[in-house]
Amino acid sequence: MAIANHYATLGLDRRCTDAQIRDAYRLLAKRHHPDVNHGAREAVAQTQLLNAAYEVLGDPERRRDHDRELDAKPKPAARAAKGMLNLTQGVHLRIEEFVRGTTLEVRVNDPSNADAPEIYPLTIPAETAPGARFRVPRAGGGVVIVRVKARPDFRFKVRGSDLRCDLRIRAQRAAQGGTESVRGVAGNYLHVPIPPRVARGEIVRIAGEGLPKPRGGRGDLLVRILYCPEVRITRASGR
Repeated sequence: MAIANHYATLGLDRRCTDAQIRDAYRLLAKRHHPDVNHGAREAVAQTQLLNAAYEVLGDPERRRDHDRELDAKPKPAARAAKGMLNLTQGVHLRIEEFVRGTTLEVRVNDPSNADAPEIYPLTIPAETAPGARFRVPRAGGGVVIVRVKARPDFRFKVRGSDLRCDLRIRAQRAAQGGTESVRGVAGNYLHVPIPPRVARGEIVRIAGEGLPKPRGGRGDLLVRILYCPEVRITRASGR
């Protein structure tokens, strides 16, 4: 009988802490709860797998036994070459998901695996930088390397960890200056200082309101100021 990899079920590495096990279980159990998914059979089945994984990994003694089982698990002959088991796949996230975090489902349809499809949860933590890579262990050995990218967005353009957006203002505001507001990546409204006599196309930089950086911190939000100058046409005097 195949031995289930309870770490893979929770989207965790074997070196994870007890707190990480608990947090991953709570997050996934909430997401896959049958009441949230209208009683779907897949949700029921996934909830049962999550419960079984937490019952084992949440008990230190049972976790040690499970580790020994995984260490002693024979590798199937058809999948002996470990390098052949490693897969790489990119996925596009919404802009706000890099800041808030999200949970994904990694599905592998491998004809050589009698238990296919393989389904693994993947938790993307808050403050993840675009381009980050995650290793999802496969039950039969090997990993799926998932690289997260930014999905094209109608409000923002992504430049590394910086975001760009347009702000259209009235010509009177451009002349006098003042303050306008734009909606940030997390849904909050940000104040944009408009200098008097601002030029069309000028960029106002709002520090720390971009996407997360690989080594911590956030990029900037670059706001391009757009407006239409007033044009008045009058009849020439004496005509």
